[in-house]
Amino acid sequence: MRVLGNLKAEANEAKHGVRFEEAAQAFTDLYSVDFADTTHPDRLVTVAMSPQERILYVVTTERGSRTRIISARRASTHERRIYEGHP
Repeated sequence: MRVLGNLKAEANEAKHGVRFEEAAQAFTDLYSVDFADTTHPDRLVTVAMSPQERILYVVTTERGSRTRIISARRASTHERRIYEGHP
């Protein structure tokens, strides 16, 4: 997992209150839910619990052999329900 440059990470944290480092750690969640981004077919959405016990909505893309985080935020109520198994 690669965390994008400082400017992108800082902008994401300022806007959403989520650090890319926390989002990257959420990928260790065995109960994470992945689905395609319907707007951007080259992106993957993951809803996962971070080590800080926050359910996050993380958007990533593949660039070569690397996965890059595009954005990360707290999951909405609907996204939390998907994660919890109650769509």
